[in-house]
Amino acid sequence: MTRSLDEANREISRVRALPYGVARTQAAEQQVRLVEAEGPDRARAFALLVLVESLVWSGEVQRAYLPFTQAVRWYDQHPEHLDDMDVQGLFWSFKWMVGHLADFPDVPAAQIDATLDDMERRYAVAGLGRDAVAYERFSWARRRGAPDTDALFEEWVRTPRDDYSQCEVCDPGDRASYLAQRGDVDGAVRLIQQTLETGATCATEPADMLANLAVLHLDAGRADAAVATHRRAVAALADAQSDMAGARGLRFVLLARGGQPTRALRALASDAHLMLRADTPDDRFWFLVDVVAGTAALLPEHADAQVDLDGVPVSDVAGLRAWADAQAAELAQAFDARNGTDRYARRLAQARLARPAGVRLELDVIPAGGAGAPVAGGDVGQVPPAAPSSGAGPDDETAADRAERLATAGDLVAAAAAWLEAAAQAESSGLLADAGFALAEAARCAQEAGDDDGAAATYPGAVARMRAGGVPVPHIVPVVVAWAPVAVTTGTGADVVDVVDALLGGLADPPAGDGPDAADTGADPAGADLDERLSHARRRARADLHDTAARVLASMGGAHAADAARRASRAAEGYAGVDAVGDAAHAFWLAGRLHAALGATDDAIWHLESAVEGFTVARQPQPRSDAASALVDVLRAAGRDDQADEVLRALTR
Repeated sequence: MTRSLDEANREISRVRALPYGVARTQAAEQQVRLVEAEGPDRARAFALLVLVESLVWSGEVQRAYLPFTQAVRWYDQHPEHLDDMDVQGLFWSFKWMVGHLADFPDVPAAQIDATLDDMERRYAVAGLGRDAVAYERFSWARRRGAPDTDALFEEWVRTPRDDYSQCEVCDPGDRASYLAQRGDVDGAVRLIQQTLETGATCATEPADMLANLAVLHLDAGRADAAVATHRRAVAALADAQSDMAGARGLRFVLLARGGQPTRALRALASDAHLMLRADTPDDRFWFLVDVVAGTAALLPEHADAQVDLDGVPVSDVAGLRAWADAQAAELAQAFDARNGTDRYARRLAQARLARPAGVRLELDVIPAGGAGAPVAGGDVGQVPPAAPSSGAGPDDETAADRAERLATAGDLVAAAAAWLEAAAQAESSGLLADAGFALAEAARCAQEAGDDDGAAATYPGAVARMRAGGVPVPHIVPVVVAWAPVAVTTGTGADVVDVVDALLGGLADPPAGDGPDAADTGADPAGADLDERLSHARRRARADLHDTAARVLASMGGAHAADAARRASRAAEGYAGVDAVGDAAHAFWLAGRLHAALGATDDAIWHLESAVEGFTVARQPQPRSDAASALVDVLRAAGRDDQADEVLRALTR
């Protein structure tokens, strides 16, 4: 049955509303096939352009070129079939194609030049502004290291913005990056700071600008400013979209050159996949260049430092340096051969000369060793004295009140110190529960400020004091959940699993009929309601603990995968039992991925189907699309293409 234009547009719009990823791309391809086979012709451009958009922003620019050229040809042959939104989308897609084709060294320079020339001609004929064209010409020249790059930069800066300009936050970020590259560091710093003061954000900013600014401060010897900016960059990275290879590479360089080898290698371990595959080959090259620069700064002192990078065949810093250099050199040769210059080779050569900065970054929020006691028991250790806290307040302000005020103001470092002071005061008064809560708050401040070591060393003491102080287990669980990520980062995840197992023993529901007044419970509605609420809290806490253990175990390697999958399944069932549909979906999704990695296809499909259904009910489109992508991959690998196609169609209904 042929769809009407409204029906086709509605389904294509639903595809466009999906988050970028495999599921969206395959659904877009499905829509193109339907329109080409059945019509209507007036929906063809929309379908093609949604496919172009899906491929570009999923890192498959080369594949996007065919539907892009098909859309251009359709526009030339049948302009009557495109409405104003289609035309606008077509002109936007020129920017994506010109900007991203250059990220692939096997795309000929002549093809990029021709596409850029066609873009400029079409923009002129349509009476559009020239800012987008000026920017793309500058970017293409900068990438090659062409002699007219400076002139093209100045031309772009002079060109007025228009409806087709890039976003207002990326624009100054790109300008500042080039200013710093050509030596105008003061101008770059000024421009970044002015932009940051506006508070404007986008998918990649201010993370990119902050990462650049932190390194500029380090190079200038401004250690305190570098630390403060680095902490802001880490926070911004958590909210950024795309792989953020540039900001992540600069983070490694900053830490390596700033005298923080352990933190540098730990950060790199979390980003190791970018050394193997980033969004584009260009992104991968620049990340590898940063790895070369960072490791060059670590040599020779840390040449033997051990590294464990998933998929990267090296075991120490010296081996990492050699491997990254070889990988980057291969890419540099390919890009320079395409570009007809030596810019990539020259930039790699500069990275090899990187050395430690003249200042050391002090990143500890909580003193080394943290404030803690043994993890598994109720023994309480001594809370070390807190560092002096900054921030004037009322004379009768307590340490806890001061900590709250400082945290609200964004001064996490001072807030952590105040929480440590509050913990020491509570413990000296025998208030172990209060001391535990204060330590947990101090650990959380350190965690958010990027001091994973301090946080990981402090959370155990917080949990120990809360347990010794008689805090109900459901109130301890959120602290354990917060602790888990830094335990994974610092390689202490096994401690979290031990605590999880200890706490699970205290969460069993009491047998029915227990207690002297049990016989009257049914006659007391208030008592029955309280019992139900307590039972609900225990069941929710059990699910949280199983989910936390599953995620920690999944991070610890293949030997723990089966246990992680089992616990994720229990977490999903537990969440479903307390109507936490979104949380259940996330746990089903984790279990499905783990079962898929274990080769348990049927279990993987069942869990992933449950995840997609749960995310649909919870109205969470991004994870729904990601879970659907994983489900489609498993179904296609199992030869169940019809089921995979049905999953994709369901996303557009």
